[in-house]
Amino acid sequence: MNKKWWKESVVYQIYPISFLDTNGDGIGDMRGIIAKLDYLKELGIDVIWICPVYKSPNHDNGYDISDYQDIMKEFGTMDDFDQLLWEAHRRGLKIMMDLVLNHTSDEHPWFIESRASKDNPKRDYYIWRKGKNGGPPNNWESYFSGSVWQYDETTDEYYLHLYSKHQPDLNWENPNVIGSMHEMVEWWLKKGVDGFRFDAIAHIAKAAGLPDGANPNHLPTVRAYDLFSNLENVHTLLNNLYEQVLFHYDIMTVGETSGLGPEQALSYVGDTRNELNMVFQFEHMQLDAASGGSGKWNIRPWNLLELKKVMTAWQVDLHDKGWNANYWCNHDQPRCVSRFGDDKKYRVESAKMLATFMHMLEGTPYIYQGEEIGMTNIAFQSIDDYRDVETLNFYEEQMNKGVPEDKIMEVIWKKSRDNARTPMQWDKSEEAGFSKGRSWIQVNSNYPMINVEDALKDPDSIYYYYKKLIALRKEHEVIVYGKYELLLPEDPEIYMYTRTLGDVRLLVILNFFGGEPELELPQGMNPNPRELLISNYPVKGDEDLTRTLRLRPYESRVYKLQA
Repeated sequence: MNKKWWKESVVYQIYPISFLDTNGDGIGDMRGIIAKLDYLKELGIDVIWICPVYKSPNHDNGYDISDYQDIMKEFGTMDDFDQLLWEAHRRGLKIMMDLVLNHTSDEHPWFIESRASKDNPKRDYYIWRKGKNGGPPNNWESYFSGSVWQYDETTDEYYLHLYSKHQPDLNWENPNVIGSMHEMVEWWLKKGVDGFRFDAIAHIAKAAGLPDGANPNHLPTVRAYDLFSNLENVHTLLNNLYEQVLFHYDIMTVGETSGLGPEQALSYVGDTRNELNMVFQFEHMQLDAASGGSGKWNIRPWNLLELKKVMTAWQVDLHDKGWNANYWCNHDQPRCVSRFGDDKKYRVESAKMLATFMHMLEGTPYIYQGEEIGMTNIAFQSIDDYRDVETLNFYEEQMNKGVPEDKIMEVIWKKSRDNARTPMQWDKSEEAGFSKGRSWIQVNSNYPMINVEDALKDPDSIYYYYKKLIALRKEHEVIVYGKYELLLPEDPEIYMYTRTLGDVRLLVILNFFGGEPELELPQGMNPNPRELLISNYPVKGDEDLTRTLRLRPYESRVYKLQA
């Protein structure tokens, strides 16, 4: 059992622009984070993951960085960051930075020089190519729709951007780029940060020659993921970063790596790989998206059997070999209670059930701001109220195809990244206590019913349930290091699994839907003796664990069994 502090930690993700505004400009800031450190400490979390706060023109909410060693003025100053780091450490909390190594802003000094002329010393810091047959150099499609290539008339060439045109990809084949990025990472580590979440890290290497992707439908562009995702050279680059920089610090690292399964993930997080501590997998986030079409926007119903298959593979394949990063929500995903639960009739019960599931798995749990009070998706009636560049591009693309606007909006209401980006709901006051001014994006109108102030007054709230889950994880080592085993693999409503460490076993029972299915324990499982560790419903003695049990809507229970 390879024990590490980051395996035993719980991470809380902050999206700074939407967390707390202290100066009335409608934009969250670092002093807002400082003001809520005691709130987070009381919740029980260990690590704060802060989305990008670097200097940025903010075309993609900070993921377009124009200076890696400065702070965006809307968030504050470097002195504010230093105070945040000091105040967090004083409370025993660690700070994990969100770092984008794949691309910069098109306003970064490197890119300004790079686009100035073909013979500029910084030209090769980015990926430039001549056009082909009167169009882009190849047929790759951007994650934000359209070609990955942007024509630049200054030098009559195209530059590559896997995301927005304002986010040109760095050329990681250039030793000067590698050296500069290593120096920048170490600069932050010397400042005292406790780790990094590496954004889009799977894309820093591209296929040699940048060939066209397979294009059976003869479309102008194609999502050629296998030509710019998880290529072998990514591992070489990460291993070099680890050996030259990261190895010298006791930190936590997690990579954003879409498009891989657990066996591939081990090439990043395997105990002997010397690359990353863990990665975010996306397989469970793709269960409600049909293959083909418009990617995540091509919605289909998800089902529990597929969720069991995905999550079980990650739990089993990484056990004693690597480490999982477990999450339901983040700044790029819809609110989990709206997506996998019931955000109306059973909002509280389903939010608690989903939390139970994720926090009882092997791996480091991640909580996204507002998840601990059961914040829900937003449904703006007008596209003008949305701010997310991906959402706006999708809307424009679909309108140009003649798709009815009401059909487009139905999809956006379910899948837009802005679902997660509305301001944190602190209290019942105007703007939900987020700001004294007008928020950069509208507050969810349900804030008078869903807010931190009310949650802290209610001992049965979702907040206190999360607090208990976190406390249990620190009390019971089996929750951190125990082996996972799936039970009832073919049950379409009940997800049940065990975690075992030595002679201690946990039994986790979850009803994922609003019905009342009857649970029958598998033959050979002895439920005695037992201790109920947590449940999202009151459990009376005569309702306790027996050979059969009728579950209530979205019910969850965790029992500690003694061998």
